[in-house]
Amino acid sequence: MKADVGDWIVVEGAVLGVPTRRGQVVEVRHPDGTPPYVVHWLDTGTTTLVFPGPDAHVVTAAEEARRIAAAS
Repeated sequence: MKADVGDWIVVEGAVLGVPTRRGQVVEVRHPDGTPPYVVHWLDTGTTTLVFPGPDAHVVTAAEEARRIAAAS
C-alpha cells in the first residue's frame, strides 16, 4: 500500500452494520509512501497514526474528488 498526503484511507466495515470509515492522509512517514500514515478521520474528527490492515485501501485525492462530484 502506498499513499500521498491528501489521499484517503477507506476502511470497510468488516461486520454487518459497521459503517465504512474515511480519513484523509495528512502525513506520510516514509518517502516511498508506505505506512504508517497520520490520518484525520471524518467520523470522529481525530487524527491518529494508522497502520492500515487488510480491510483498508487508498483512494487518491483525484478519485475522491470525482466521487464527491458525482454524489452532488
